[in-house]
Parts: sequence; C-alpha cells; structure tokens
Amino acid sequence: MTRPTPETLAHSVRRSRPATEPAGDTDHAPAPRGGAVPAAPAVRASAPAQLSGAGSLVRSLEALGVDVVFGIPGGAILPAYDPLYDSTVRHILVRHEQGAGHAATGYAQATGKVGVCIATSGPGATNLVTPIADAYMDSVPMVAITGQVARPSIGTDAFQEADIQGITLPITKHNFLVQTAEEIPQVLAEAFHLASTGRPGPVLVDIPKDVLQAQTTFSWPPTLDLPGYRPTLHPHGKQIREAARLMTSARRPVLYVGGGVLKAGATDALRRLAELTGIPVVTTLMALGAFPDSHRQHLGMPGMHGTVAAVYGLQKADLIVALGARFDDRVTGRLDSFAPDATVVHADIDPAEIGKNRHADVPIVGDARHVIDELIAAVTTERAAHPSADLDDWWTQLDDLRDRYPLGYEEPADGTLSPQYVIKRLGEIAGPDTIFVAGVGQHQMWASQFISYEKPYTWLNSGGLGTMGYAVPAAMGAKVGKPDTVVWAVDGDGCFQMTNQELATCALEGIPVKIAVINNGNLGMVRQWQTLFYNERYSNTELGTHKHRIPDFVKLAEALGCVGLRCENAADVDKTIEAAMAINDAPVVIDFTVGKDAMVWPMVAAGTSNDEIMFARGVRPAFDEDDLS
Repeated sequence: MTRPTPETLAHSVRRSRPATEPAGDTDHAPAPRGGAVPAAPAVRASAPAQLSGAGSLVRSLEALGVDVVFGIPGGAILPAYDPLYDSTVRHILVRHEQGAGHAATGYAQATGKVGVCIATSGPGATNLVTPIADAYMDSVPMVAITGQVARPSIGTDAFQEADIQGITLPITKHNFLVQTAEEIPQVLAEAFHLASTGRPGPVLVDIPKDVLQAQTTFSWPPTLDLPGYRPTLHPHGKQIREAARLMTSARRPVLYVGGGVLKAGATDALRRLAELTGIPVVTTLMALGAFPDSHRQHLGMPGMHGTVAAVYGLQKADLIVALGARFDDRVTGRLDSFAPDATVVHADIDPAEIGKNRHADVPIVGDARHVIDELIAAVTTERAAHPSADLDDWWTQLDDLRDRYPLGYEEPADGTLSPQYVIKRLGEIAGPDTIFVAGVGQHQMWASQFISYEKPYTWLNSGGLGTMGYAVPAAMGAKVGKPDTVVWAVDGDGCFQMTNQELATCALEGIPVKIAVINNGNLGMVRQWQTLFYNERYSNTELGTHKHRIPDFVKLAEALGCVGLRCENAADVDKTIEAAMAINDAPVVIDFTVGKDAMVWPMVAAGTSNDEIMFARGVRPAFDEDDLS
C-alpha cells in the first residue's frame, strides 16, 4: 500500500471526478462550506519544532482550528493520545467507534465545520466504515484519523491489521496512507481542504504506528499540493441565462431543492429566488429547513413519503429546476416514468451528479449560493425584457391538491398512543430553534412530516445510507457543536438499541441531549412493508420492547446516567415533554409507548411510478389528468 501521488489524486476524488471540469470560473482555494459557512481558521505560522509524528498530528489539528474530536484509543493509535492529553483539542471518549463517526457527522451537520473522529487499526477502523459511508452519501465534511500497524508489518496480516484505505476507497472523497512523519501536516491540511470544499465529504487519514512514533520537524502552514482539484464555484453565464429564460416562460415550474443548498449556505438566496419567480418549492429529506415549511410557496417534501402536492408537482411539471439535489430513487420513483414532460435544469457543484440519473437539458456546474445569486440577477433581467408566464392555473391546481390531501393521521382505534401526535406535539413544544435528529424508519418519516422546520440546520438525519443507530451519537455531536441549542433525537426502539451506549458518554461528558424513543415494539417500517406486501406475515420484526419490556428503556436510561421517563397516553404527552425540556443538566430519555399498527402515508411503493402514490391504505388520490394538460 502506498500513498497516492499528487498526479493520481484528482482521479480518486469523488466518484472519479473528471480531470477537466466543465467550463466555468474556478476558485483554487474556496472557503469551507457547510451549515454555518464558517470562516477558515486563521493561518498561524509556527516556528519549526522537533516533535514526534504524533505530536505533529496533534499540533496540526490545533492549527486547523479543531476544537473537538470523538474517538477511542487502541494500540496503533495510542502514540497520538499522549500529546492529545496536553492539547487544547477536546477529546470525547465514545463507547463504540460507530458512535465516534456519527458524532463527528452530527457535529459537522450542525455547525458546518469539519467533524473529526479517531480510531485505532483493524476493528477500530472497520467500525468507522458505516459512519464514513453515511457521511459520503450525505456529503458531510468529516476527517477520520485511524492508526495502522507499523509499516514493516503492513501486508503481513499482523495483529489488528486491516487495509482500511482499500476498504474505504469507494466511500471516501479521498483517503491517505501516511508514509513519513514529515508529511503529516501537509496530509492533514489537504484532508481538511478536501473534506470541506467543493462537494463536501469524508476523508480518511491512516497513519502507521511507527510513523506516529518517529521524530520529525513540525512547521506550519504546509503547502497544499492538489493538482487537478479545482471545484467549479461560479456557473457558466450562458447556462444561467438559458435557465432564467426557461424559468420565466414555463407554466408549470418547480424548484426542486436538495441538501446542497444548505451546504452552500444559500437558504436566504433561495427564498429571494422563489419569491421573485413565484415558483413552487419542494425540499428533499436532506433539505428540510432550507425553505420554511410554513411559506406559501412550499409544497412540502417530495418522494416515497412526500406530500401529494409535492409528488404530483414534480411529476406534472413542465420545468424542474434542481438545486443541489441528485434525483435519487426515493424522489423519482420508477425513473423511466418520472416527470415525463419536464425540461430539467440541474445545478450541482459535483459534475458527476449532473445527468447521472436524469438527463439535464441545462446542466449548471457551480456552488448553489453562486448559482442562485446569478439566477436572481438573470431572472430579473429576463423579466424586464419579456413578460413572465402566468402561474395562476398551476397554483390553483396545486392548492386544490394541498386542500384535498393534507398531511394527517387517524387516531388508533385501539386507544393506544398515536406516534404522529407525539411527534407533532414535540415539535410544537420544543419550538423552531430546536435541532431535531432522527434515526431511520417510520419515526424518521413522521418527524419529517409532522414537525415544522422553519429554519435551516435544524433537521439532521441519515438520508442516503439510511443508517439505523445514527440518531443518538449524531445528536451528541450536534449538542457538542451547538451547546446552547436544545437538541432532540427522535429515535425508534429498534434504532435506539443499536447505539444507545453513547448516552453513557453524554452523561459523563456533560452533554444534555434529549431522546424521544417512539417505542412501537417492532421494526416499524419493515413491519409496514410486511403488512402491505407480505400478507401480514410478520417475520422477525417484533422486538419485545412492548410484550416483555426488554429492555425497559426507563431503567436502561437510568443505568446509563440519564433521566428516564415514560409516556403511554395522549393526556400525558405535553407534561412529559415539558418535564424533559426543564432538565438541562443531564441527558433525558422518554419512552413513548405507542401503537404498533400506525403507518406512514402518503406512500409511493418502491419500484413504482410516482403516478401510483397512495394517500392512505387503499386510497389513491383522485387526480384529473386533464386539469394539468
């Protein structure tokens, strides 16, 4: 195993990015992008000093402005933990490396900074694979630092050896195997630059133990050597003008907004563009909060469990303007039947995404903030020269759908607690400034539907990979990054049992997260599919958290150093949430014991067309095709 040369670096960055980017202005040193769009750390020159490789690693992290890392020590990485003992960088000792990775992701998503996690070689490193893949799918800036066996032992199947560079090659934006102590500062600086610029993503830095132990001369700043890595930030003017022409002439346009708008810090500009044009807006699961849910022009979330208005708005559009979105299968449904009459404008900072799933009639490569700013100017110019198309008929049709098919739910006939009611009240009581972090499954979809997201960066979830166990550690990371903000994790009883050990970390480290466990006694989303598609044959989906109360989540919470509460009926929901809100010096877990039969609606079944959306079980929306001709 050898470290990639500078010449090969460009070809290993993000899905084999082409060496020659599409035409457009470029910026060779863009500022870090992300939730808060923070300024780059001030470059503090450092006089040369004799240090170990481990000391050089820690000094590099300090120089890069890192304030916290999440990790677990072990043999190969242990040399790094000695200088870390005296460092200004806070180390949070997690209980499992997966927790470290998801915590780094939650920190990054909440703050916009690069999240950092540390693990040792072999099983420690491989335990990071899931959170690295998760960060890759959701374009989260993260640097994972792993120890490796000493260089002479590499390739010998030494104790706790794993080729983590090879394992993570398909799921990192780039990765490094450090060969000498001298190159540590440069590698760390390049890793942070790659993770935070262009399309963000995870970068892995694997450091052999003997490199950490070797003596070296540390100095800062290093010189970055990344030939071929030139993310295009400013879009091509001709493409912007063509997009503006289409936006002013289309009669059924939709702005299809993805998580790239949040990562670019472009939410204010998005609102200006939407209000300037009057075009309806849909926001993907990764983009909730990028456009206020309460805004008149917001149709909601599209896709498998999106609103009827959002799904049909995209499906029947004559123009789709995709901004930082990737036409994934959960939005498009069966791809060959998706939006058959739509012209597509697709803007993305990653040229590999454009045309990957859906042909783009007007491809625009650029940072969403610059793209939207330039679209505003171009649309203003176009409207001054030519009258805009009348969208009144389009809005009449969409408003009719919103009125007839609003998001809602039925109270359980057996008198059990409704999970939708719990989540709705949680959102209303906690308020719009709260950061909500969801696990994966039914509770994730209900949290996306029944909490109103009015502000950006208040919704964190595992979108692309759909990682059960994401919520608790990601909430921990978000709370560390935003200590003055209330952070609620909405988790399922299945997800919660995968990573709840990190509540011990929260209790000992003084991280007062709040966890709402939507406990329906089952793997809820799998059970829903078994109900609908497998003749109610419930194979291996009952968890025992209802029938046997194993585990008892209240007792488990208390054993982990948290406050444990339980709520089993609607009359107690508000006071239980308010009791949790009043506790700010310890983590809180609420076991909301809910009915097992609630389902997520609307729904587009996997592999079917968005035209086949079901509003409820056995209820297909009445939709007159002629109305949209």
